[in-house]
Amino acid sequence: MKKLFALFLSLIMVLSLAACGSTPTQSAAPSTAPSAAPSAAQKLIKVGVAQVGHESDWRTASTKSIQTNLSKENGFDLQFVDCDNKPDKQLEAVRNFIQQQVDYIVIDPIVSTGWDTVLTEAQNAKIPVIVLDRTIDDSNKYVTWIGSEFTNEGLAAGAWLKDYAKAKNIDKLNILVIKGTTGSSAEIGRTKGFEKIAKENGWTILDQQDGQFTQEGGAKVMESYCKSYAGKFNVVVCQNDNEAFGAQDAMKAAGVTYGVNGKVILISFDACKAALKQVLEGKINADFQCNPLQGKVLADTIKKLKAGEKVPEKTYMPEPWYVSENILKSITYTNNAGKTVTEDLIQVTQAIADASY
Repeated sequence: MKKLFALFLSLIMVLSLAACGSTPTQSAAPSTAPSAAPSAAQKLIKVGVAQVGHESDWRTASTKSIQTNLSKENGFDLQFVDCDNKPDKQLEAVRNFIQQQVDYIVIDPIVSTGWDTVLTEAQNAKIPVIVLDRTIDDSNKYVTWIGSEFTNEGLAAGAWLKDYAKAKNIDKLNILVIKGTTGSSAEIGRTKGFEKIAKENGWTILDQQDGQFTQEGGAKVMESYCKSYAGKFNVVVCQNDNEAFGAQDAMKAAGVTYGVNGKVILISFDACKAALKQVLEGKINADFQCNPLQGKVLADTIKKLKAGEKVPEKTYMPEPWYVSENILKSITYTNNAGKTVTEDLIQVTQAIADASY
């Protein structure tokens, strides 16, 4: 009996070992379970951005907004090129993005024409293009545009000047304009809008010259104006804040007073923090914002496109109009879409200036 019992135990042990030995064989078989999730690097959306340059406070804020929102933490692999305000360099940057086979290309065009060939190349490579801020006028081979209505900015500035001059009993306006980069959509739109109001009201625009959207350019043009038109002008329109800072430098040197308590009305565009502090101090009479904080809208748009969702053909950024004095509450004008609008004027406070970009 003991021998039989021992034999029985031996058989049980053999069978148990055989059963345990079958497990590795089964686990080695091909698995039908989902594969492991890709790494974080594999999931990033590769985006190439061709930025205009670094010519102004506005541009610095624009770049920061793009880089903050198109970060790795937000799911992006950002390839960013500062094109230093050189159209040829910008075209080269876009072509490099195509060669790199990025997922999306974003262009803030230095000039509005000369784009169709490279956009065709991107289209052939099946890379969607998004246009930011300024516009492209000679091609429609991009999926969407995000930015500002520059003509409305010029129209609003003209409408404000008309009502302001009336409130101040100023009969005659002799105007000098420091334009932005010639051929840029911001320059084209602001010039078109302001000239329309000027023509309707019989104002004299003495001169218009390109200040390249820089403080140095604004100072150079204004220095020339102060010599050529000494005592003949009472309005200076600068197409961005940095030009306005340069114009102030030149007027100070020439002994020309400006702002609320000066002889020259000073109008600017962009409404950066430093400029709004000057509006608060009465050194700039009015400043019409061009909103540079487009990064979040851009990031959301790319993610929607990636998900196969439709996006609008155009997205306009919200933009307020700022003034130094509490003389006018609002302005009414016919906007670029042919619609009569009434829009509030915001008198700058310290809190508003501090909160600006």
